[in-house]
Amino acid sequence: MKFTLSWLKRHLDTQASVDEIAETLTDLGLEVEGIEDRAARLRDFTIGKVVSAEKHPDADRLKVCQVETDEGVQQIICGAPNAREGITVVIAKPGVYVPGIDTTIGVGKIRGIESFGMMASERELELSEEHDGIIELPSGAVGQRFTDWLAENDPAKVDPVIEIAITPNRPDALGVRGIARDLAARGLGVLKPLETPKIDAGFDCPVNVTIDDDTRDGCPVFALRLIRGVRNGPSPEWLQDQLRAIGLRPISFLVDVTNWFTYDLNRPLHVFDADIVKGDLRVHRTAGGETITALDDKAYTLPAGAMVISDDAGVESIAGIMGGAHSGVTGATVNVLVESAYWDPVQIALTGRALKINSDARYRFERGVDPAFTPEGLDFATRMILDNAGGEASEMVVAGAVPDVDRAYTLDTARIESLVGMSIPGDEQRASLTALGFRLDGDMAHVPSWRPDVQGEADLVEEVARIASLTRLEGRPMMRAPGILRPVLTVAQQRERMARRTAASLGYNECVTYSFIDQASAALFGGGSDATRLDNPISSDMSHMRPALLPGLLQAAARNQARGIADMALFELGTAFHGGAPGEQHQMISGLLIGHTGPKSVHGDRRPVDVFDAKADAEAVLSAIGAPARAQILRGAAEWWHPGRSGRICLGPKKTLSVFGEIHPKVLRAMDVKGPAVGFSIWPGEVPMPKAGGTARAPLVLSDLQAVERDFAFVVDAQVEVQALVNAAQGADKALISDVRVFDEFVGGSLGEGRKSLALTVRLQPTDATLTDKEIEAVSAKIVEKVAKATGGELRR
Repeated sequence: MKFTLSWLKRHLDTQASVDEIAETLTDLGLEVEGIEDRAARLRDFTIGKVVSAEKHPDADRLKVCQVETDEGVQQIICGAPNAREGITVVIAKPGVYVPGIDTTIGVGKIRGIESFGMMASERELELSEEHDGIIELPSGAVGQRFTDWLAENDPAKVDPVIEIAITPNRPDALGVRGIARDLAARGLGVLKPLETPKIDAGFDCPVNVTIDDDTRDGCPVFALRLIRGVRNGPSPEWLQDQLRAIGLRPISFLVDVTNWFTYDLNRPLHVFDADIVKGDLRVHRTAGGETITALDDKAYTLPAGAMVISDDAGVESIAGIMGGAHSGVTGATVNVLVESAYWDPVQIALTGRALKINSDARYRFERGVDPAFTPEGLDFATRMILDNAGGEASEMVVAGAVPDVDRAYTLDTARIESLVGMSIPGDEQRASLTALGFRLDGDMAHVPSWRPDVQGEADLVEEVARIASLTRLEGRPMMRAPGILRPVLTVAQQRERMARRTAASLGYNECVTYSFIDQASAALFGGGSDATRLDNPISSDMSHMRPALLPGLLQAAARNQARGIADMALFELGTAFHGGAPGEQHQMISGLLIGHTGPKSVHGDRRPVDVFDAKADAEAVLSAIGAPARAQILRGAAEWWHPGRSGRICLGPKKTLSVFGEIHPKVLRAMDVKGPAVGFSIWPGEVPMPKAGGTARAPLVLSDLQAVERDFAFVVDAQVEVQALVNAAQGADKALISDVRVFDEFVGGSLGEGRKSLALTVRLQPTDATLTDKEIEAVSAKIVEKVAKATGGELRR
């Protein structure tokens, strides 16, 4: 939204500077995006006086002028018809940039005679479209800056232009008067009264208007008036100046009037050439397929359901968006129909998007203009046309009725303290709302019709705070209840935090990858089905929801390897999906190790990472988040893990807490990763929750009694798993045996083919009394018995 300072002062009586106005507007929520100093581009132009003007010897239309300047008399060649002796002109000396022709003036020769500058026209200075001759000033001293002369004699031409950003909830600020109202409410001036003009109608309007029944929701009210006998010439200079300053090109007075009121009072209007309109006007919806050539000279095919204005000959205007070229006014127009209507924002937005038309009218109607101002807006436009173009106005024809948008909300003056944290006296709150146009009736505040954004009591508080200035907010510490506060984080959130910290402390770098991956990568990890396919993917590489976190980590590893990085430790905590419905997803943390352990050194102590590195890191993270120490290591990892170098950390055969191991080579090849690579995945949600008042970890029990360790070596078949021996030995006496560890394996030799020896250390921890030799021998015999029964193993002799 653009406006000039003088335009603002048509509505606001203020002595504030441009900087003060800009600062206040931003503080009010109407952020100033820029201030254009129109005088800056004209600062180098000075005033001169033509001493003589002689015909050029080699050109009939050129004159050789001697011009008095601040640097003495200079010779300037000029082709303007009004160049003559004695006139006061505007000079562009060599080196001065002329914006209207995008040229920097230099010393040149024209038909063999040197010229030291240029005498400018209004169009060359972008002051108007006038280019019939050079500027003739009625006054001015030689050498005076042209901008100084304009500031004294025609300040509107160098008025600063202010541009503000309008948020969608403030359509009232799309008119200069709405902006002035906010400034006046802040106290930066006084809002000037706006009285609806009185129109002396001389006859009944011969054109009637009807609104179809199925269109009344989109057009509640339509006002029309005929003005006959107008003279549609150029607009007054002040009107052209204001339109040109905000970037609009003056066309003709009748068109300029509609554009000016669009910006001045946020009231879009439209004018028809009454002599072209056939019969009465009808507001209706299209059946679809109708065509119209709009005022932008483009042909549009209208969609079904769009609102249009038609006469007996067909569609003449796209309602609320753009008029048709057929009935548009021209310089020959003498009878004009002026329209002012209220259009539903949603209907306008739908039609505008379908046709891809962006106009000032659409921009305002789809945000919401003042419906109550519809008839008055027509009166204001009529008054301006009669005063400047003459003619005689008819009675106003109104179809439909102004919609009732009156609503009121309770004003609780104490609520601003709780909602905003500001202390504002009740009288000041009431004064602010009254200045904004709210009507107060006791404790009820009636919302003005131009504020569709105010929809509740909280909005009243926002308006009061906005006018008072949020810069008045002071930081205050929050009140704290006595005692110990309850934890802010849930157990699941605490576990996620601890998992992140533990992985990072182990040397992993955290990754954040997309939740979407390609179908091929998802299929490698058990996904890629239609249940997780996106209906509207960003790209073909992001077509499915990820079934695990490892695909994203492997893709990141591939990108790093392509850039020469060989050693990596990456982890991610996020969500994986096994379906598209709510509940078909789970939180997990995954880690990936590639390359070697530790930094390269001369000692050669680096080694390739292996499955036991992944196992150790998985166990460290599980321990940090409170997993029980009794977990078992079982086989049966998914197919994307190496079948012989992977395992599951479980609480029983059906409850898997984590999977660790080496990534299958075929998966690495498919994802272009140079292996080997090991990793782990943990499901924090599977870790048992701590009991009320306790934790998931077993309590630390210390004993003053001496522990005893005994070693056993069992000969078993080569296919027997170590875990089976450990479980059997542990079960011999769960109360007394505190730990079982494997410390040796021997294969071959005298044991024979298909046999192996496994050596265990069993730690016995008494709790009541020191163990005797007899008790130790009894437990040892039971261990041998349990192992033999479970695995068929026998003590090695």
